[in-house]
Amino acid sequence: MENKKERVQIFIDGGNFFHLALKKKDIGENDFSFDGFADFLANGREIVSMGKRFYVGTVREQVGNPRSKKAMSKQTKLFTTLKTTNWEIKTSKLRTRIERIRIDGRVVNHEELRRKGVHEIEIRTIREKGIDVKLATDLIVGAVDDRYDTAIVVSSDSDLIPAIDWVRIKRNKKVEYVGFSIIDEKDERNITRPLQTMISRTDIQRILVESDLKEFIQVQEKLL
Repeated sequence: MENKKERVQIFIDGGNFFHLALKKKDIGENDFSFDGFADFLANGREIVSMGKRFYVGTVREQVGNPRSKKAMSKQTKLFTTLKTTNWEIKTSKLRTRIERIRIDGRVVNHEELRRKGVHEIEIRTIREKGIDVKLATDLIVGAVDDRYDTAIVVSSDSDLIPAIDWVRIKRNKKVEYVGFSIIDEKDERNITRPLQTMISRTDIQRILVESDLKEFIQVQEKLL
């Protein structure tokens, strides 16, 4: 009897992947072949129908902010490319939050800043809301509906651990963790390391380095 090909679904946390890997090497999302990357991750296994799944917060244009307009344009281009190669895109809203930081011993040059009368600064941060929930839900639904044998998870978000435990224990599915070990050339102290919790709670672990990503940089587009 002929052995059945192992079925996989690929779950990429787009924001997590960008900040942990692409951004460290100054690779734009539109300069990266996600389809080629998916084939690399599958490694000869069958990517099932609707098995390439991409999760990311949506960028919205802000009045008077040209950077937001440019970011939205880039994301629209990315979504168009992904859709033409049959990726399922799941989105959530990006939330803006103001964080206040007191100037104390944790801040470099804090004494000089305090002498100048700066005792507190405000930072505007943008965070994704609900992406981990959507990814975890799809991970569980895929296991319940028997859509995959192995889930390939490209995310180092520990919030996914309960869902990973459930599909492995309750549905006997394999989970393959894809993490990264990458140095930030702008700040060598800012190193991306694989998440130990994900390593210990998954069946297969693949830790990628810079050379693994270079293959999927679309040089032709960058030169246009």
